[in-house]
Formats: sequence, structure tokens, C-alpha cells
Amino acid sequence: MTTTTENTNVTGAVGSARTRVEGRDKVTGAARYAGEIPFAELAHGWLVLSTVARGRVATVEDAPVRAMPGVLTVLHHGNAPRVDTEYAGFLGRPNPVVGIFQHDRVPFMGWPVALVVAETSEQAREAAESLVVRYETEPHDVGFFAGHSGAYTPGANSMAQADTEKGDLEARLREAAFVVDEEYSTPEEHHNSMEPHAATARWEGGRLDVLDSNQGAFWVASELASLFSLDPASVRVRSEHVGGGFGSKGLAPHQVAAVMATTLLHRPVRVVLTRRQMFSLVGFRSPTAQRVTLGADAGGRLRAFGHESLSLTSTVHEFVEPGANVGRTMYDADAHRTGHRLVRLDVPTPTWMRAPGETPGSFAIESAIDELAEKCGLDPIELRTRNQPTVGPVSGLPFSRRNQLACFEEGARCFGWADRDPRPGLRREGRWLIGTGMAAASFPAGAGPSTAAVTAEPDGHFTVGINAADIGTGARTAMVSVAADALQVAPDRIRVRIGDSDLGPAWIAGGSMGTRSWAWAVRLAAEELRELLALGGPVPPEGITARSDTTEAIGALAQKERHSYGAQFAEAAVDVTTGEVRVRRMLGIFAAGTIVNPLTARSQFVGGMTWGLSMALHEEAVRDAASGGHVNADLAGYHVAAHADVPHIEADWVDDHDPEDPVGIKGIGEIGIVGVAAAIANAVWHATGVRHRRLPIRPDRVLAAAEEARQRAAEESPGA
Repeated sequence: MTTTTENTNVTGAVGSARTRVEGRDKVTGAARYAGEIPFAELAHGWLVLSTVARGRVATVEDAPVRAMPGVLTVLHHGNAPRVDTEYAGFLGRPNPVVGIFQHDRVPFMGWPVALVVAETSEQAREAAESLVVRYETEPHDVGFFAGHSGAYTPGANSMAQADTEKGDLEARLREAAFVVDEEYSTPEEHHNSMEPHAATARWEGGRLDVLDSNQGAFWVASELASLFSLDPASVRVRSEHVGGGFGSKGLAPHQVAAVMATTLLHRPVRVVLTRRQMFSLVGFRSPTAQRVTLGADAGGRLRAFGHESLSLTSTVHEFVEPGANVGRTMYDADAHRTGHRLVRLDVPTPTWMRAPGETPGSFAIESAIDELAEKCGLDPIELRTRNQPTVGPVSGLPFSRRNQLACFEEGARCFGWADRDPRPGLRREGRWLIGTGMAAASFPAGAGPSTAAVTAEPDGHFTVGINAADIGTGARTAMVSVAADALQVAPDRIRVRIGDSDLGPAWIAGGSMGTRSWAWAVRLAAEELRELLALGGPVPPEGITARSDTTEAIGALAQKERHSYGAQFAEAAVDVTTGEVRVRRMLGIFAAGTIVNPLTARSQFVGGMTWGLSMALHEEAVRDAASGGHVNADLAGYHVAAHADVPHIEADWVDDHDPEDPVGIKGIGEIGIVGVAAAIANAVWHATGVRHRRLPIRPDRVLAAAEEARQRAAEESPGA
């Protein structure tokens, strides 16, 4: 199995396995997270969330609560500070989701209607649960389904292009020898990071100081400055250790509430969300209803490719789950049409969740491609191979490097794909039917403008300052390796400071762009520092510092299709009597640029694949149509894969150095989950001969599908 990565660095730190520099602190408890850092005179806030799905707040009966022991204040729409929600934020659009306590409207169940602040968290919680809020209710709608009459085309200011089209799709379908036209669906899913969202705000020395758990300290600081109409220089946000984010840890109501309360009380205020509150306050992945239409000629060459993805958004803020994006670069066809549609419902606003768009979109596309391979009589890998584009199918741009075929070849070899009998439902071990499946994976490889500073210290060490966010990815350790190679020194001479908005602007930990963006800035600063040191002379007491800004360099990149690629393989066992599905083994092979740290990279890949397994078999948030709220807003009812559910997982990579990046990086944070659900669904089909186009593949659905298949077989062969 190929595990080496091209590496031209002098010290060889990049490409070498290194344990996390903060690992000991984390396992011994020395690393403190946002919700556990002590402060003198710390007060605690507890959010009160609406119990109705739509309407208005009639009254907040806060007088009895204010008289309770320890209660310091109760904030609500009648007395809270005013904020500006019309600013153009970090991502270019206003964010009214964080405009809490600004009006009496209730747009969904779980909307913040009050904040109770008390001396202790126990007092705050007791008082919050005692607060009586009365509402004027209105009829609500939380029902999401294919063919919803309220579906519309997203606005031009959305983060995803609504439609793309070339050629005559209907004409190519009529000419096709083989056609697949099916609907696929994925449920509402939630991030559920291990560390809850937490923020502590205080005013110190005329500056707003916020200790937070987020995916970009400079991002959150900029948003808070705009929201509260503050000088950006007067806001500092720190986020040293983060216990997972997956797209959910940007600016959210709890940080805003903490800032409001500290501004009024003139003492530190901490707000920590409960697991149940996270289900309504920090976003989620929208459910999707997708239709995939494929047409191929007799040789399996795609002539028609159609993919339309329907998702939901709130009445507060428009957000698109860009499920149709992945097909715009994965497969070419003479006629190519993709589109996004939205439905506005009385629910919280969705947000980015690990591999947004590609995760649900790949389930639909890679399942449909598998169905087409069956109809064409071709091996699933062979069909995919025959339909690899040479340029972007929609953009027409060249690919920077498309190493998809290498992933197929290496994955097939390692998984033993050549020994697979393509016929479904034949392999049995006792009560288990056994099948194997695969899927292709792709995720964009981008970089965001970032600044960095590298300082040569008098003691012979070097300090790297980069406003990175280590959300579990090993960002600190990666920056040590990058800096060591650029400076041509041993890694143990590098110290790294991250997670502080005072370090300057840097890209967020998101979009698989963090490590690439930060490494680019660190390398440029380190190379400049090495040139300064080459001039000779002692290092002064304050050190010698070099700074970088990659804005110009990234802007100068040629327009190309830049992506990481992968191939996912799965073996599934299905109990035909109970409907239980057990994934026995999984393999992922990736082409994701230079691998900075094989140890943490493999962990990232395996983690993504584990989440993909969880998506395929377990995860499903369910809303009650009557109340508008969740019926399983906790980890008892919202099932995720436990250790007993996770099989032997292998993850590896092929050489894929990106020559247009100073370190050769593409990004690995999200590619691991893409394709996994489809590979498992395809394996279940191979085991049973029954397709599952709706996730998760629950036992009751397996049994129901098997019964339907038996009934169809009986109708087709009544005398059998």
C-alpha cells in the first residue's frame, strides 16, 4: 500500500509522523477548554428557548425569577441591548440568526427568548426553567418532503450556484441505451461535537475579551465587532483548545448573549449550551430530497447527467445545502444539468456540516452510478473509470491534478475487489448475507488569505504566530513541521501560538482549507525570516520577526478545478431475519496532496469514514409535526456509531503533491466522509439485491424493503 508522500524539505518534518505537541496536556487535563477556564466574579448565563414553533412573545414574567436566589438579571426583547444584524459579515452576508432579543417574533421552536444570569450555573438553570413566557401562537409548518409546493430557486446571494446546464438533457435521455431515474433522500443530521459550545465574555482594559470554542477566532471577533458596532481593535477572541466543530462553531446566540450580559453587569459572564440546546441553536445539516437522472450509451459512456437537490431553510436566514455541487466536477456527459431548490419552513437555520453538499450529494450520485453499472453490466469501478472528465464538466477549467484513477487502482488492489462476484445476494455466512460496495469521493481543495508571523528568539527557538484553530485536526503539530522545514531547523525548536484574534487575520478551520491556508502563510514568513538571519548578527532580546500575508499570492493562482479525491470500499453483512446491518470492514484510499503528518492524517480519514458509517446506518433527527420540535434532541435518541458499531477501518493515500502550493497541500478534513454512505448502501444492495435510497438504512427499512422485493417477485412469477 502506498504511504509515502513527495517531500523535498531539508529536515523532512513534513511527511513524518509526529505525536501532537499538545497531546500530553489534553490527556492529563492541563489543556483547558472554553467552559472551564476560571475567572474572578464569574457569573453564569442560561438561555431560555421558545416552546412554540411560530408566533410572538406576549409576555416575559420575569419579576418572580429576578427575586430568586443568586439571580442577577433577566434579558429579553424588552430590555436587551440593540445590535446591528445588517452588516456584511466574514462570509459576505448579514446573519440575522444571531440577532437575539431584538424583537418579539418566534421563528421556530428553540429560538432564544431570554437569558437568565445568576451567581452559579445551578441557580441560573433553576431560574431559567422557572421563567414563564407566554406566546401568541401561529400555525407552523416543519414538514419536509420531495415535491413540496413551496420549493423555490435560491437567491443570487446564496453560497451555492443555483443551476447549471449544458446540452439537451431530455434528448440525450431518449437516445440512451440505459437510463437511471431515481430519488434519494438523507435526513436532518447534527454535528454533536464532543465539547459543547461555550463562551465567556468580559470587559478588560477597555477591550471586549471573549474566551470561546470556535473555528476561527478572528472570524468571531470580526462578527462581534460588527454586531455590537465596536472598533475591531477593541475586540479580542481567544480559542486555544476546541473539542470538535465540524462546521457548527462560528458565531452563535450564546456568544452574543454573553457579550450582552457582561456589558450590562460589568463582570465576566459565561454561557454554555446543553446538548439539547445545541440541536436548535448551532445549525445542522438539512435533510435532502434528490433526484438523479443518468443516461448512458451501450458502452457505458454517460450521455445525460441530471441532479436536482431539494433542501430546507428557515424563515430567518437563507442557507443552501449544496448537494448538487459534487456532480458538477465528478462526471461529464453530453448533456449536464444540476440544480438546487429550497423550502422555507419554521425550523432553525441549517449550516455547514462536515463536507457540506458533497456528503449527501455523493450518496445520491454514487448510488445512482452503481445502479447504472448494474444496468450496463459493467463493474462499478470500470463504469466510473470510463466517465472521468478531462476538464471541469461545467466550468470547462483544467484540473490542477486529478488522481481519482490512482485511488481506484490502489483501493481495488488492497480491498481484493478483483475476487468479487458482481451478482447480488449470493454470498451467505449463516444468517448473514455478505456484500461489498464502493464509491468515488471528491472535495474542493482551496486556500484562504492568511497572515502569519515567525520570530527568532534569543534562546535559539522560533515562535510561530498564526490565527489557526485546532479543532482536533492537529493544526499546532502541522505548523511545527511546516515551520521546521522552512527554517531548516529541528521541530523541537519551534513553538506555536494559535487561536487568538490578536494574531491577525487567518482563514477559518473549515472547508478543508485550514492547514493549507495556514501552512502557506507560515512558510512564507519562515522563508523571509531565514533570509533575514542569513545576514548575520546576534538576535536582539525582542527577537527578529518576519510577517507574511498570502492575499496576493492566492489571488494570483490560475483558475483551475482543484480537488482532493478518494475511493471508498465497504463490506457489509445483513441479517435477513432482523434487518440488522453490520459493516465488517472499510477501506479509503485518498489523493489529497502532501500529507503533512501521517499520524494525524490517518486519524482524520478514519474519523471521517466512521462518521460516514454513522450517517449510513444510524443518524436521523426527527421532528414532531405537531410541536415543531425534535423528538430525539440528545445522544440517547439521536443515534451515532458507538465503538461496537465501528469495524476495522483502513485509510491510506497515494502520492499527490500539488506543485502550485508551497507545501503541496490540498486538504483532508472532509474528504474522508464523502462517498462512505454510498459505498455502504451499495454493499447492502450487493448483499441482498435490494436498493436502499433513503438514509439511514435502519433494520425496519431493511425488512420492509425485503418484503416488498418478495411481493414483487411473487407478482412477476405467480406460479413459482
